[in-house]
Amino acid sequence: MSETSAAQTATPHTKRPLGTFEITAIGIGFMGPVMAMSLNGIGVAGLVGKSVPFTFLVAFVGTLFVAYGFVRLTRKITHAGSVYALAGTTLGPKAGFFGGFALLGTYIFFAACIVGACAVFFEAMLAEMGVVLAPGMWMIVAAVVGVAALALNLRESAIVARTLLGIGFVGIGAMLILAIVIIVKIAAGDAPVSTGIDLSTLTPGDAPITAIMTAAVFGFLSWAGFESGTSLGEESDDPKRHVPRAVLLAVIIGGLVYVFMMFAQTIGFGTDQAGIDAFANASSTLTTLASTYIGPWFAVLISIIAFLVAFGALLSSSTAASRLLFALARDGFGPKAFARLNERTQVPSASVTVAVLLTTVMALVLGVFGATSVDAYYWYATMGTLCMVVAYGMTAVGVIRHMFTPNSGIKKWEVIFPLLALAFLIYVYVIQIVGQEPPYTYFPWLAGAWCIVGLIIVLSQPQLAKRIGARLTVED
Repeated sequence: MSETSAAQTATPHTKRPLGTFEITAIGIGFMGPVMAMSLNGIGVAGLVGKSVPFTFLVAFVGTLFVAYGFVRLTRKITHAGSVYALAGTTLGPKAGFFGGFALLGTYIFFAACIVGACAVFFEAMLAEMGVVLAPGMWMIVAAVVGVAALALNLRESAIVARTLLGIGFVGIGAMLILAIVIIVKIAAGDAPVSTGIDLSTLTPGDAPITAIMTAAVFGFLSWAGFESGTSLGEESDDPKRHVPRAVLLAVIIGGLVYVFMMFAQTIGFGTDQAGIDAFANASSTLTTLASTYIGPWFAVLISIIAFLVAFGALLSSSTAASRLLFALARDGFGPKAFARLNERTQVPSASVTVAVLLTTVMALVLGVFGATSVDAYYWYATMGTLCMVVAYGMTAVGVIRHMFTPNSGIKKWEVIFPLLALAFLIYVYVIQIVGQEPPYTYFPWLAGAWCIVGLIIVLSQPQLAKRIGARLTVED
């Protein structure tokens, strides 16, 4: 398989251009709805009691504010670098590189975290079948998952996107079936709980606003990576139409599914104190409820689907990371091989290989030092979240700057949306660093160091900034 030689000007030209739904699939695949709904409501229930659905509704609104900047800017800018180009075009090449480097950290840390998540759900799947893996065996699962992800990501982007689309819809379908069964059984009085269809879960209830806002941060993590489809904009036939729609669609689909699922889960456990405690102490809410309301066989099915969805999230995150590596290398940062496309698949195969292998090794290194698959999931997720807040913040600042340029086509009153996004992101960052205990106290320093490295690189290499600026100017 030969590679193109014009590394600096390489642009993907896939044989099967990606449409709105396929780009949406990348974002939804990164988010991993089944994975999110199995784990992310547990901590929220411990903070806000039965108001979990309302809290996810608040997080949904916050995410829409953040998504506003991506939707607005991708109508004007098409680039494999996502935040790298969005901030670079609006704020300048140095800001673009800084934001892009932060986003690269986001994708790398999240991909490593999801390698751990794949092992978590594989272990859960075997546990539902009565098989318990010995300590440390999760690393074998992680290694196999990494090899499989590499094999798929080296194929055409359309194949990866359609794989994610299939996995995502199967997962969402299974969750919705469970939710409907829960609601129907409770409404018919044929449920193991007596608190009924409690619509007060859609209100703040007795939970203080500070607890709801703190819990909303954990809810927001369920949307992490919603913008990852922007990295495939150059592989679409009409990116300025497909990409903004895909970003918004990923957020909305996620929001509707999340709020509905959290409502079903909350009433499924019961809204009295016993039910709230059961929700907050569950190891995997979907498998627990599946076993209770449908049967052990459906719990096994859900656990299998959760593993597949986690694998789909790994495909999405490593795809996004590889396209960002490709974009950076194309502008002169990193080995030239990262900017070369495979002539047959139009995939940056060197970038893909490095992204998948690096993130797999990152997860395995923790295992070598005694960490569990759950540790790998939560530790890298925290670091990825901190980098993500910086990257998303750069996009929000970029769209504010863009609004006040001539012929932006954006009404000035709309500045309220990115301003609210910045306020929300700052709050998310503060919650992630205040009141934490080791090892979580170390992660802000590690994520901050990553972002500072990006800043040092672009400030110390003025020619890099000049090349970035020249290319972005031509592309814009």
